[in-house]
Amino acid sequence: MSYCINPSCPHPKNPNNVQVCQACGGKLRLNGRYQILGTLGKGGFGATFAAADVGIAGTPICVVKQLRPATDDPAVFKMAKQLFEREAQTLGKVGVHPQIPTLLDYFEENQEFYLVQEYVKGNNLHQEVKKNGPFSEEGVKQLLSELLPILTYIHSEKVIHRDIKPANLIRSQADKRLVLIDFGAVKNDANSVLAASSSPQTALTNFAIGTAVFAPPEQMAMRPVYASDIYALGMTAIYLLTGMSLKDIECNHQTGEMDWQKYVTVSDSFATVLKKMTELAIKYRYKSAADVLDALNVLPYQEGMMQGMIGSPVNSSKGSGENTTFRTAGTVGRSSLDTGSTTRIRSNFQDDLSTGSLTTPQTSLRTRGTPSSDTTLNSSISRASQSPKQTSTSINRGLAQGGNGGVAYNVSVQPGHGGGRTSHRRSPSDMTIVNKPIQWTAKAVLGAYENGQRDFTDQSFQNLIFGKAFLPAINFYQSDLSYANFQNTDLTRADFGKATLGHTSFKDANLSEAYFGYANLEGADLRGATVAGANFKYANLRGANFCGVDLSSAFVTPDQLATAKTNWRTVMPNGKRGFR
Repeated sequence: MSYCINPSCPHPKNPNNVQVCQACGGKLRLNGRYQILGTLGKGGFGATFAAADVGIAGTPICVVKQLRPATDDPAVFKMAKQLFEREAQTLGKVGVHPQIPTLLDYFEENQEFYLVQEYVKGNNLHQEVKKNGPFSEEGVKQLLSELLPILTYIHSEKVIHRDIKPANLIRSQADKRLVLIDFGAVKNDANSVLAASSSPQTALTNFAIGTAVFAPPEQMAMRPVYASDIYALGMTAIYLLTGMSLKDIECNHQTGEMDWQKYVTVSDSFATVLKKMTELAIKYRYKSAADVLDALNVLPYQEGMMQGMIGSPVNSSKGSGENTTFRTAGTVGRSSLDTGSTTRIRSNFQDDLSTGSLTTPQTSLRTRGTPSSDTTLNSSISRASQSPKQTSTSINRGLAQGGNGGVAYNVSVQPGHGGGRTSHRRSPSDMTIVNKPIQWTAKAVLGAYENGQRDFTDQSFQNLIFGKAFLPAINFYQSDLSYANFQNTDLTRADFGKATLGHTSFKDANLSEAYFGYANLEGADLRGATVAGANFKYANLRGANFCGVDLSSAFVTPDQLATAKTNWRTVMPNGKRGFR
């Protein structure tokens, strides 16, 4: 079937073998090659269609997005054209990411503008909630851990999406990876078109600012910042947890905050993270997606510490028979987590971190002095601004003065994955913390992947051997995989963006559509690898071995290959064989 895009056409459906609409006489192929199959959505200024590209063998399905300004005003038309060009430039820049649809084409026809993008088959998160009901807390945490690296990427490209919502997050049917779509409301930070508008241009305001219930106040005022996307993602998380339309959730009349917690129960610590993501004031909100990811990584440690410290009596080290009592209060950002009750800590105890996704190694605790009376313990959690791989999270706790002495301890934990327990042992000597780094094994990674985990960002996997593994769509963004071995491994659509891949072996691996943007592949071995559609944007390829590799459909520049190793069997991007 062919579909007529003329909004006034009385019968838009046509047989597949005609090129002119039988009802209105309009052309059925856009730009001479895109045959419209049906409508995916409509808006005030255009529509989105599914189309078949008859100009390519196999007529692949694609998405055609139309911007149709219904006006004769030259000023409004000029603004519409600016919006179109802005979106095209943005999609061309960020569409190289494996979780963002690729921009295939864009053009103007009959004073209407068209963008052609990769078609992603699957259900969006709004459809998933309608079909399966609300997400669990762990499900939302996992989803955030997959989406936050995408925000980190687009923000690093100086792009604000401005329309993040469940309907714009599709779970790909092919690999179950979440894909962020519809950059129709993006703002290129370097070239804002709408920020200063104040006249008849309000005709396009709805197109430019995104969806009201998910957008923060500053975005509604046409002054979006990177943290605006964090707010929208936080509101998306709340929708997924409650399954309710956000406009149906009451707001606190004094603070303006949404009272969503009356409809769903989540841990206090996770509620605190969501609260900070959705702060109305920018100054109290997380400033970057990396900050949110760090906060999520520290939650299991925080929750384990709080749970393990409840109801455990502590004995004095000097046999006085006295118990030392502590009151705990954890602070994250502006919000305070207070147990509201007195907590007793026994001399030997273990915090059971039962989340199953993060682990802390055994920790040895020694105390100085002997507290002889009830003492107040104030706990504060400070998260460093660096990435989890580079900086551990410190939980600093200090005792107020009292009795014969004071106790203070500092617990440093390194975010990681896997199951584990933390032990705290008292001794009469100086108090210190011994914190061993968390070590991944190839078996643990494969087990986590088999159980559904795909996100392994900001981790260390040096020297691990994954030979002949099946890991499509795995996310190793910004991870250290130096000297790892992926020989004969299926890494289709894997994300190695900004990863350290020095001397990593990808010999005979399947790297089809894998993303290596900004990665360091110095000395890596890619002999015999399949790299069809792989993207090496700005990757360091110095000394990387591409002997015998077909690069004809890979995204890589001659300047990059000039620093790599090739031979007569290497097929260059221009389709020719030869040395480089």
